[in-house]
Amino acid sequence: MKKTGILAVLLLCCFAVNAQVKGVKHVILIGMDGLGAYAMEKADNPNMKQLMAGGSWSLKARSVLPSSSAVNWASMTMGAGPELHGFTEWGSKTPEVEPRELDQYGLFPSIFTLLRQQKPAAEMGVIYSWGGIGYLFPKQAVNKDLPCKNDTATTEASVNYIKEKKPDFLFIHFDEPDGVGHNIGHNIPAYYEQVHKNDILLGRILQAVKDAGIWDNTVIILSADHGGINKGHGGKTMVEMQIPWIVCGKGVKKNNEVKESIVTYDTAATIAYIFGLQTPRVWTGRPVKEIFAK
Repeated sequence: MKKTGILAVLLLCCFAVNAQVKGVKHVILIGMDGLGAYAMEKADNPNMKQLMAGGSWSLKARSVLPSSSAVNWASMTMGAGPELHGFTEWGSKTPEVEPRELDQYGLFPSIFTLLRQQKPAAEMGVIYSWGGIGYLFPKQAVNKDLPCKNDTATTEASVNYIKEKKPDFLFIHFDEPDGVGHNIGHNIPAYYEQVHKNDILLGRILQAVKDAGIWDNTVIILSADHGGINKGHGGKTMVEMQIPWIVCGKGVKKNNEVKESIVTYDTAATIAYIFGLQTPRVWTGRPVKEIFAK
């Protein structure tokens, strides 16, 4: 076998080569803490429903276990579950399990790692309301790392960043409706009122994408880390585990309900597919290719 052939085989053993979705230059991942899939149809949330109508979606996507925050936000961006990336608890700040692999930043490889390695000039940001997010991504890999005091501040910062920098990839984290779920309860009027408030903030972000002139080549992903029951989460019920997974934008099928299985770590794999990135074999996430128009 020629050297070039051997090299090709070795590369295929280490990476899954993905095809880029044509025309997409920007991806914005919006995560709403504690937004259970059950809430989507019950709430007054016209912007969320507009994303569903204009894109592809599932209300049967699942979190990893436990159905808690840090473990799931890590899984969403790291393309694998806790048994591989090592973050296993609600408030994990360091891996409790030895990661199967480490990137150059000392963390399990994430979508941020892949983008920085394979698209070195990419503009990336993470803007978040819960400080725990700051432990779950490589700060050295991003251009903007901004913790905010609440979701309103997160929205304002995100709007400004989108308009000023037109980021290639931006992860926005909202701390609600999780706070209301813990303090007052899930699946009650106060919870749905908070979802409505989140929807208004989402609308501001969507408008910022339009105002920045990048709407026509952007993909928006809306999801969550977990749902909730009574005043908690972390268990094995579907109201805790099932999360919304909505993708809208360039190249995405419209009004398309996804029937296939989706786990939160498929989000990272789907983003990698959109950007045409090579993904490490240690990732277990798979791109949800059926959402894209041929």
